[in-house]
Amino acid sequence: MITEKHLDSERLFLNRLAKADPTQIAVVDLGEGDSRYVLTHGQLDKLSDRVAQGLIDRGVAEGENVAYLLPNGWEFIVLTLGIWKAGAVACPLLPALREREIPFIMGKSKSKVLVIPTEFRRFAYGPLIEKIRPELPGMQHLITIDSRDPDNLATCVGGLAAQEPDPAEIERRRPGPDSPAQLLFTSGTTGEPKGVIHTHGTLGHGVAAHAHGMGLTSDDTIWVPSPMAHQTGFLYGMAMAFFIGAKQVCQAAWDVGTARIAIEQHGATFVQAAMPFLADLTREERPPQGLRIFIATGAPVPRKLAQEAVGRLNCKVAGGWGSTESCMISVGSIPNYGDSSWNSDGQVIAGREMKVTDEEGRTLPPGQEGLFKVKTPAMFTEYLDHPEWYEAAVDAEGFFNTGDLAVIDEDGNLRLTGRVKDVINRGGVKIPVAEIENLLYRMDELKDVAVVGMPDPRLNERICVYVTMIDPDRSIRLEDLTAYLQSQGVTKIYWPERLELIRDMPRTTTGKIQKYVLRQMIADKLKSE
Repeated sequence: MITEKHLDSERLFLNRLAKADPTQIAVVDLGEGDSRYVLTHGQLDKLSDRVAQGLIDRGVAEGENVAYLLPNGWEFIVLTLGIWKAGAVACPLLPALREREIPFIMGKSKSKVLVIPTEFRRFAYGPLIEKIRPELPGMQHLITIDSRDPDNLATCVGGLAAQEPDPAEIERRRPGPDSPAQLLFTSGTTGEPKGVIHTHGTLGHGVAAHAHGMGLTSDDTIWVPSPMAHQTGFLYGMAMAFFIGAKQVCQAAWDVGTARIAIEQHGATFVQAAMPFLADLTREERPPQGLRIFIATGAPVPRKLAQEAVGRLNCKVAGGWGSTESCMISVGSIPNYGDSSWNSDGQVIAGREMKVTDEEGRTLPPGQEGLFKVKTPAMFTEYLDHPEWYEAAVDAEGFFNTGDLAVIDEDGNLRLTGRVKDVINRGGVKIPVAEIENLLYRMDELKDVAVVGMPDPRLNERICVYVTMIDPDRSIRLEDLTAYLQSQGVTKIYWPERLELIRDMPRTTTGKIQKYVLRQMIADKLKSE
């Protein structure tokens, strides 16, 4: 008899890796420029054992968070596995993060280790960390990856793989389903970024039903262009490959030419990524051929784009919805492929529940808009240091209030219609609107600031900022605003991309800025340009 405990064990990524063919290619790292790296499952297993030992030797205890700021690549994968084998918790940071975000995450996570690359996309990380070192009092070990040769054990993964592992100690630390596995920070759309904690069991659940529903097997090749430090790339790229025992092709920086290599030379058949990736591939003069499934997440797929993508890429395109907290909840059907697979946010994945309610919690009938709530065995277990946030977000029945507004039609198709709170969805990246506004309000020249989303055919939304000046006869440039944000250590992906000067903000009778009016104003202006 197969018990739930046995199924939990079967879902664990380390157990799946241990059962994989050690001679089979596990990772193709497309690197940058002309570099290419290929590792087998056996090499992944052995290197991650050594990395686990390196972390143990540096005093990393079971249950501790280990922070690493790395692009997609074999080192990210080996390090993640090594962290888990040491019984520790993976805390990846997006490579785009800078002076403002890194100290916050390091402080909250209490990680005594930070792993960085020497350079990525022409940015040197060493000087950055040296600059903010006084703000990192808990960091005991800065590990810099300056050699990418996986065969040089003395230097690879920043020297973490230098020592022979102690198999008994690593086995003693082996995590179970309830052991914490991952700490990811949300973008702080309504204030302080939230530290979302998942266990090995919840992450395993997050992948299992999704992979089964799409019919993915070890014969597939998983392409990972989405950042592995984001749940999409981490779970539905890297970890998905572990789960099904398939090869994964890592792409560190977005480039259509590199994407073509992943698909046509290395046989990528599945990818889960944001809409801009799909748009860029589809609009190529000669779209790459070979993909079987493209799951587009982060923003609704425009009907015209989806129709073009299906025809030009010769693959199945489906929409889907998930969050850092809940993992994937819905996806368009692949076995029963049809229009609803791509012109909605999908149908509920097996083992999950979703509903739309009114403000009092009453479930609404099909077709009515309301609060979108979900329940899943892949639900996060806590918000770091803030149990009150968890209690506010997850009700007594285990339903998580996503903060989204949605409609579920009579056929069970989900359509997200908006956000309860102010947010901009820039190509799947949620912009921390309140934080950016609060910073800009510190500029002496500005009287009022309102950051809103403006329509964009590729990214769904871009960032527009409306400002009023203290002296209405004075002006200001977009470059002045972005230079100020840069001086405050704000990552570039959060900077406004358009400035609109306005003499008076539209307001409610109680004085609140009417952002819906501003959004309509910029939408109308863009149409007329």
